[in-house]
Amino acid sequence: MSRNLANPSCVLYAARNLVIEDRPVPEITDPHYVKIAVKKTGICGSDVHYYQNGRNGLKVVKSPMVLGHESSGVIAEIGSEVTSVKVGDRVAIEPGIPSRYSDAYKSGNYNLCPCMVFAASPPNNGTLARYFMVPDDFVVKLPDHVSLEEGAIVEPLSVAVHSCRLANVTFGDRCVIYGAGPVGLLIAATAKAYGATEIMVVDIFDDKLELAKQLGATHTYNSSEDRGASEDDNRTFQLAAFGGNVPNIVFDATGVEACITAGINLIKVGGTFMQVGVGKVKIEFPMAAVGNKELTVKGVYRYSHDDYRLAVKLVGEGKVDVKKLVTHRFTFDHAVEAYEVVSQGRAVKCIIDGPEDAE
Repeated sequence: MSRNLANPSCVLYAARNLVIEDRPVPEITDPHYVKIAVKKTGICGSDVHYYQNGRNGLKVVKSPMVLGHESSGVIAEIGSEVTSVKVGDRVAIEPGIPSRYSDAYKSGNYNLCPCMVFAASPPNNGTLARYFMVPDDFVVKLPDHVSLEEGAIVEPLSVAVHSCRLANVTFGDRCVIYGAGPVGLLIAATAKAYGATEIMVVDIFDDKLELAKQLGATHTYNSSEDRGASEDDNRTFQLAAFGGNVPNIVFDATGVEACITAGINLIKVGGTFMQVGVGKVKIEFPMAAVGNKELTVKGVYRYSHDDYRLAVKLVGEGKVDVKKLVTHRFTFDHAVEAYEVVSQGRAVKCIIDGPEDAE
């Protein structure tokens, strides 16, 4: 179906109203931009929220929007001033473009730019199309031995890299990660690569916890049996599962109130708590423990300077095996089916192929 279209694109009109339609082929008007033939795209949790509900938190789809932001591809065309890449290069695509004039950009924190244009964040179109365009400094070339599928997973891996860099993970750290979704699993793998020596992943699904062990977790804990237990008992059970270790760094990759509370209660005095997952706008929070323990609490928002390059380096050097996350693959013409599968919780990471070229 998509083969005969000039620029087939997966367009979301409203909740569960996703169609493949032709869109104009983008043209380079800025000499520093590149046009990319998208080859692989992963489905992210935010994509699923848009697909299921037509919104993700406060961001609402009000006009048709192309989905997708976890992508890799091949350079199809370059602007006249581009020297960093050439036609035919295989690249990971960083999907958020900040204003070059914002204080956030100039300070190296461009992920916090108030004028960020992020793929598949209303009203901006995403990458799930034949062609996508970005400035040349927002692509990272892939080593020859790194596949395009691995290149697509560089996006969530960059969130993990950003999280571990903000937490200053180093050799000897003891880390606990709540949530064994793709980002939580990648945080575990990245923390290991950065030198953490004890790593526990907490989740309620044994199959995801088994995958966590393959990616670097030294301990796992299924917290489904904790329901109804007191906070003190939860802490006792989880410390026992961690071999009696008290973590100095805790990452919450769930946004779930119970996990946040458990993490704050579990962490060592003077430790660092990293909020990575997004949940309710307002929750009950154990503020007294933060003060009594003199904890450092940090939020994590996407990724920033050098995170993408470091993520590619981790994959290229074999320090993080992102291939283990991929459980489902679909052709472009079956993208709607792919979103349904992920919506039903049946996939860890689902990859959609880019549209086949016309013959």
